Amino acid sequence: MEVNCEGCAGCCLDWRGLLADEADARDAVDGDGHRRRDPFEGEDSVEPSREPLDDDPTFVPLTRDEVRAFLEAGMADALTPRFWHARDEREEPRSSDSSSGEAPREGVEIDGHTIAAIAGRPVFFIGLRKPPKPVAPFDRDEPAWLPTCVFLDPTTLQCRIHEDDLFPAECGAYPEHTLALGQETECERVESAVGGDRLLAADHDDPDGLLLGSQAIGAKLFCHPRPAALEGIVERAAADDLTRRDRAEPIAVAAASSPGTLAISEYHYEQATAQLLEGEDTDVEATTTESWVGPASRDWYERCREAGEAVPSPAVADAIEGERGAPETPGWDARE
Repeated sequence: MEVNCEGCAGCCLDWRGLLADEADARDAVDGDGHRRRDPFEGEDSVEPSREPLDDDPTFVPLTRDEVRAFLEAGMADALTPRFWHARDEREEPRSSDSSSGEAPREGVEIDGHTIAAIAGRPVFFIGLRKPPKPVAPFDRDEPAWLPTCVFLDPTTLQCRIHEDDLFPAECGAYPEHTLALGQETECERVESAVGGDRLLAADHDDPDGLLLGSQAIGAKLFCHPRPAALEGIVERAAADDLTRRDRAEPIAVAAASSPGTLAISEYHYEQATAQLLEGEDTDVEATTTESWVGPASRDWYERCREAGEAVPSPAVADAIEGERGAPETPGWDARE
């Protein structure tokens, strides 16, 4: 596998907003009223039967152990959940009568949404947040505010934790996993939309670590045992308005999950809750301190709201992230 990442970071940010016709492409529907899955794919492309509530095209799922590692490092603010609509939510409800020959709908009703579930438990991923940052990918002269991975340095367009133990395995396996699944990579989408050569050699090994099917349960695909605890959270997830306390509930369940089962460790749930809500009212003694991630993310959101149409230089990241303790990136010259 060989890729040309310099000046790109297409897999680390949502760059659809750079396309002049992005709004029209995102809202396009087919003859059956289904929204197109992706503005870069063909006219026949439609949403999958289980559509995510959020609109992040490059969501990176973390494993249970990776979630725990981020919590121990005090980087809970880097994490966010992803929920899905249940299969066929937009169609008429299926009969639960076994004599009909049809299975009941695979979902739980929360906040007016039918959320995908296993054994009555809403399922979700935990991944990395994308606060707005001023970035100029693909050799653009002017930066734009785009949803960008919390760990991406806007100036160099390199990952701040690439050489760190916290670097997610899924990020390290990209784009091999995507190719192994027979899907189009972000490298190829960038090539199609803006030109250049990004995917230089597309060979890949067997897809180790994909965690598909039942082996994903409790390891990468998490199941919440108390659907009522997600009331309000699902609604705000769909509106991209999750609070820190909202994110804490599913993240704590993920950290307390047992790979291969639906079991949840109450001890690990309470411990994770303490780490996630440190500084807030909690009955459990907190064990970590806040890293640069939380303050920097809040600063990015606030600056983006206040900036209006103005876009600062990506170098402002030195003050927002660097001065708060974010690791520096080597720059591309150092990697040649």
